[in-house]
Amino acid sequence: MKILVITQHIFPIQSPRSIRSTELIKELARRGHSVTVYAVLGKYDYADFQRETGIKVKPIPIHWELHPYSSDGDSKRTLIDKILGRLLRKFEFPLFEFYYRMVKIIKKEADADVLISIADPHHIHWGCTRAKAKYPEEFPKTWIADCGDPFMKNGTTKEHLPFFAKYERAFCKACDYITVPIENAKDAYYPEFRDKIRVIPQGFDFDLNTIGKSAPKNDVPTFAFAGMFYADIRNPRLLLDYLCTVKRDFRFYVYTRFNSLLADYADRLQDKLIVKQPIQRTELIEVLKTMDFLVNIKNANSPNQLPSKLIDYGIAGRPILDVDPQNPNYAQIEAFLNGDYSTALKIDNLEQYHISNVAAKFEELFS
Repeated sequence: MKILVITQHIFPIQSPRSIRSTELIKELARRGHSVTVYAVLGKYDYADFQRETGIKVKPIPIHWELHPYSSDGDSKRTLIDKILGRLLRKFEFPLFEFYYRMVKIIKKEADADVLISIADPHHIHWGCTRAKAKYPEEFPKTWIADCGDPFMKNGTTKEHLPFFAKYERAFCKACDYITVPIENAKDAYYPEFRDKIRVIPQGFDFDLNTIGKSAPKNDVPTFAFAGMFYADIRNPRLLLDYLCTVKRDFRFYVYTRFNSLLADYADRLQDKLIVKQPIQRTELIEVLKTMDFLVNIKNANSPNQLPSKLIDYGIAGRPILDVDPQNPNYAQIEAFLNGDYSTALKIDNLEQYHISNVAAKFEELFS
């Protein structure tokens, strides 16, 4: 099969969507498919990757931003980009540009059998809908619209103007399948389109035989969090406030790109809090294996979303402390510090997240 994948990001940037896109295209190519991927690429050289995998990597041209946020992880914004982004955010700027870039891509790749468009941003799906209306004969026979977080009903709907609901309804109507990573996500889509929804988890390439095979040996309770904090839905303040009252020694490692919410705690916790920049996920998993336990801070008011880092936590095989950011269970936190993990969050059926099983589910939709 000739498969066309359109996504905002692939590696080397580390994000749930870039990881999903990268792992999927690699596995589909390994399974013998001819794969072409379009993404906002940046300056990274994909020559070796293309030669080793046979995957064709092509750029999505971005014109509206002076400095596009690209797959090489360069997120530096120009002053003009920042001003326009703030002024026009309600009008989906700059992401709405994807709506206009899809037509030319799909016209150029008219021999593709399958289209897999990957959101976030959903504006990629919207552009594919426009392309299908304009060139129905050249459009791929099967279109799978893959969605991470929902759009209008994502728990922060107030950020989106009601006007844009028509674009979400249009892509749901035009595509053949809507794929979501968890069962609960179905409720965030319009009822009339739920018969198109298929649940396909996030996919990773990992060795199941290494999970939980070794126990760490730390002198003091040592634990970690990896991911992003948000002031509104994933705020660590109450957890950190409690840790400031703990008299015993411990080490809390935090791997995050956005650490402004941690600034007030650096002096209070001193060497008990170690903040590090994000690292490649394969390296991160090896680090997580050395921890006594791992910390997950749930998304407040977002029941339809599942942080992909929980799968990495499961692969690391360490107990998981699941923290409600608005109402932490302090007795549970104390128990974990004492080595009692009886209430640890369980990640069931890790096999479902193996990329071979994930790719097979996609294949079932177009085989």
